[in-house]
Amino acid sequence: MKKVVVIGGGTGQSVMLRGLKEIPDIQLATIVTVADDGGSTGRLRRSFHLPAMGDIRNVLIALSESEPLLTKMMDFRFEGDEDNEIAGHNLGNLMLTALTKSSGSFMNAIADLSKVLKIKGEIIPASSQAITLCARMSDNTIVRGESNIPKYANRIQEVFYQEEVKATDEALRAILEADVIIFGIGSLYTSILPNVVIGELKEALLKTKATKVYLCNAMTQPGETDDYYLEDHVKAIEDHLSGNVDVVIYANDLLPPEVLERYIMEGAFPVLHKECEHHYLIEEYPLLSFNDQLIRHDSQKIKEIFSDVLARYGHK
Repeated sequence: MKKVVVIGGGTGQSVMLRGLKEIPDIQLATIVTVADDGGSTGRLRRSFHLPAMGDIRNVLIALSESEPLLTKMMDFRFEGDEDNEIAGHNLGNLMLTALTKSSGSFMNAIADLSKVLKIKGEIIPASSQAITLCARMSDNTIVRGESNIPKYANRIQEVFYQEEVKATDEALRAILEADVIIFGIGSLYTSILPNVVIGELKEALLKTKATKVYLCNAMTQPGETDDYYLEDHVKAIEDHLSGNVDVVIYANDLLPPEVLERYIMEGAFPVLHKECEHHYLIEEYPLLSFNDQLIRHDSQKIKEIFSDVLARYGHK
């Protein structure tokens, strides 16, 4: 059975996992960033000094056997005015907070909820600390906080942590034992790279014999990857990793003009790749859907394509 590890965060990681969990004969684990500091997640971090749990909640939903009902429950957001302490919080975030406090461990809380929800795979936070992501911009400005980074109209040079961050033992084990490691999809600097720049995880990623695959974003992200080609995305990963990516999966779908126009008006453009030699292999597939006039990777297509991709790649 092939061991597959997905590294990322945000909605893109959840989309991938919905497809990958349906592939037979793989052992799936996902390493999730815990650097988010916005919304309900940010408030709970500050109140209880816990790792960010919003992306963990999304992954729990994606890997659950009873996803439609679970989505309604876990994503339920309490309403009310600013005097209401639970207003704006997701039920799933509150459940994870309660389980962490009662069990004494964030890892135990995830494990307990995973058993109840019959999760298909293993969910692993990159760290059990409450950590703050920083970014150095092209003019050497330092921006603190994951939610603040995309707001600056400046090119990101690197992301990093100012404090020492310890990776979870489970994340290190999963990377070292993996046959295939998949980076993506999702925000490059605020979902994928926050995992890579944890020192112990970086060391494990350089030591592992797994094939490293990057599922490239279909569109640039304003504030993070403006004017980026596929090559720029890969270079950012390799620069932060100090190592190479082996395979890049690229969506070659024809984008509907009326859908594309909406994105362009918001400052997002298709991620193109250059006709040049690469030290990594680029494989192109139709991977997108355009429901509700949105450009999204399609979970069913991910399942179909990666069933073949994972069968062909393993130890180098």
